[in-house]
Amino acid sequence: MDDFKLGFLLGLLVGEGHFGGDGRQPQITLRMHARHRRLFEWLTQNVPGSRLYGPYTHGGRNYYQWMLRGESLRKILPLLDALPIAEISPVTYARYEKMKADYGLSSERKSSI
Repeated sequence: MDDFKLGFLLGLLVGEGHFGGDGRQPQITLRMHARHRRLFEWLTQNVPGSRLYGPYTHGGRNYYQWMLRGESLRKILPLLDALPIAEISPVTYARYEKMKADYGLSSERKSSI
């Protein structure tokens, strides 16, 4: 993944990302209005193993949900660890680190890009 794509992914994760899991495996989730379908398609093309679900209509909302979990998530962790998430958004970084701690994922911090 080139620097632009990594930066774009970082922006999406900081702005819209949810870091958690289903109790068995960690996951990163983005949920946004259905008008962002092309953005979600870009994500599924550029983040191997990610999946797009929807569109859903619930409570007057029309949205898609993008998820990255399991082995695909584990493979991208070194890339995410190398991003300056802590410097850009300490709140997002704390949620990211909590997900990793909750699911026993490596918490070694790589050097920033």
